[in-house]
Amino acid sequence: MPLSFGEKVKVVLKRRKLTIADLATMLDTSRQNLTNKLSRDNFQEKEMIEIAKKLNCSYQGQLIMNDTGEEI
Repeated sequence: MPLSFGEKVKVVLKRRKLTIADLATMLDTSRQNLTNKLSRDNFQEKEMIEIAKKLNCSYQGQLIMNDTGEEI
C-alpha cells in the first residue's frame, strides 16, 4: 500500500534529522497545526509543493530527495 503524503513527509523528516516542530517553524505555522494536518493527511497541492521545497525535495505527486534522487 503506498504511503500517504503525511507519511512520506515523516520519512523525509527522519532522514533529514528534523522534527515536525522544525518543519512547522520553516512553514511559519504551529507544530500542533502541522501535526493535525499530517495525521489527517489534509494538504492542498500548493502546501505539498511548499513542504517539499522546505525539505529540499522535488514534488511530483511524490517526494524525491534532491541530493540522493531517492523517491519516497
